[in-house]
Amino acid sequence: MDLKKFDKKVANKKAGLKKFLKKLDKIVPENMEDLVQEVDKTVWEDIDCLACANCCKTMTPTYNRKDIRRIADHFGMKPKQFKEKWLYKDKNGDWMNVSTPCQFLQEDHKCSIYEIRPDDCAGFPHHDKKDFDLYNDTYAQNVTRCPATFELVSRLKKRVEKEYEW
Repeated sequence: MDLKKFDKKVANKKAGLKKFLKKLDKIVPENMEDLVQEVDKTVWEDIDCLACANCCKTMTPTYNRKDIRRIADHFGMKPKQFKEKWLYKDKNGDWMNVSTPCQFLQEDHKCSIYEIRPDDCAGFPHHDKKDFDLYNDTYAQNVTRCPATFELVSRLKKRVEKEYEW
């Protein structure tokens, strides 16, 4: 994945994609969930997360209590030690990585704790959330960082504008 090319593509299209998502807050095609699933399948034919890992390079997951306990146990640490070493509490009270890229990202773009990664990472990029339109803010944020989300929203925009009275 050429992230410089991706950044250029995003710079040219992000305003239109965010505007589309904003409009989806008000007007939702009747079969939106089916459309999202159909389009999402095509995205994964073209996107390989292991060739990218931009999410791990530029974002931080939120860690819930279970994540912290599970990962701390893996390292033979107490949750308090784990938090002191790698996390901070943000203004919303969420536990986040102290730094980006993620401390668990390896040079080969793989996660060193993949089997026990935070729930937030396991669910990323959240394309399977029901009702899609309730997560437009999430997609608007991720469209600039995740090529899969960028492609999903781009392809949905194209389909919706072509197939629906918009």
